[in-house]
Amino acid sequence: MTTVLTAPAPAPARSALTGWLAVVSVMIAIFSIVTTEILPIGLLTSIGTDFTISDGMAGLMMTMPGLIAAVTAPVATVATGRIDRRIMLCLFMFLLVLANALMAVAPEYWVVLASRVLIGVTIGGFWSIAAGLAERLVPAPSVSRANAVIFSSVPLGSVLGVPAGTLLGEIAGWRMAFVVVGALSAVVLGMLAAFLPPLPARTVTRAAVLRGLLRGINVRFALLATFLVVLAQFGAYTYVTPFLEQVTHIGPGMITLLLLIYGVAGILGNFLGGATIVRRPHAAFAGAAAMMAGAMLLLPVLGRWEAGALVLLFIWGIGYGAVPVSSQGWFAKAAPNAPEAASVLFTASFQATFSLGALAGGLVVDRGSPATVMLLGGGTAVLVIVAVATHAAQRRSWPDR
Repeated sequence: MTTVLTAPAPAPARSALTGWLAVVSVMIAIFSIVTTEILPIGLLTSIGTDFTISDGMAGLMMTMPGLIAAVTAPVATVATGRIDRRIMLCLFMFLLVLANALMAVAPEYWVVLASRVLIGVTIGGFWSIAAGLAERLVPAPSVSRANAVIFSSVPLGSVLGVPAGTLLGEIAGWRMAFVVVGALSAVVLGMLAAFLPPLPARTVTRAAVLRGLLRGINVRFALLATFLVVLAQFGAYTYVTPFLEQVTHIGPGMITLLLLIYGVAGILGNFLGGATIVRRPHAAFAGAAAMMAGAMLLLPVLGRWEAGALVLLFIWGIGYGAVPVSSQGWFAKAAPNAPEAASVLFTASFQATFSLGALAGGLVVDRGSPATVMLLGGGTAVLVIVAVATHAAQRRSWPDR
């Protein structure tokens, strides 16, 4: 494994407040990215109707960014390895502003997909840098708490971004939702420029580093578990709005409320996962997958009633809320000497599977039903439990290399 060291210029002393302002800026930036990425979930039928396309075709809005991000994560990180990470984060955030503006004025569906390509570039590049950034912004004792704050942006995108965007889409049209997210992204760009310190590259991540990490058993486990759990999540959750419309038979207002409840549960799951992954890593991953599997498998039965859908979406939200921080925790521990390379693998695997899940779910929903998508998602989540149990039997402690 080859890692080229660089000598960063000495950084001026920074107060704890300044460090936490930087952490919050990164968190809000990721919130904007996550909201932009998954906002079509709440607006899927509205956008599909506007362009007269099927739900499965509209699901390409979820497939496209993940596919591009999976490629961008390693390519951008290797190609820009010597550039100050602060500059790169600001550049990727500018692309997000541009993508949202393009989405808001798109006259044809192909323009929508073009804007989603830009979002994919932003996701792949920004996440690869930001996912392992906490240790450079705050003192060592605060790193785990800073990581939990940064990763809280993922469920916050569900609890605030998607329901708010869905509600705004109902009131003012789906295009206005992207106008608002674009304006937020522009504000965040200013925050990043103001609060992030210079972040010269500590190491140059080369392709050989990434190939070397793939030889580790713990990295391979992290890849497998992430693949299965994200495939289950986005194969099913991408089409939760059609499910609630066609199976639960509820209107847009109630759908917004249920998505809000799901997001609140996700915030809870994020902090529970962040606390549990340190002490009981296998239990954290398996518990999250079990909650997701149970909710998905029961939705076609109990989700026919509003109360059943509400309870199951709350359980689902807690389970998935713990996934990003738990998955990133495994990658970071499996590669402690190459944190940015670990973040690249996490981002690429997460986004590639995000794309595959949305695509597979779209094929199923167009040829079957939203209920079938839920059952298949639940069955895939069960495989995560099997994978975790197998790994735990082979190795009962945190990775040591």
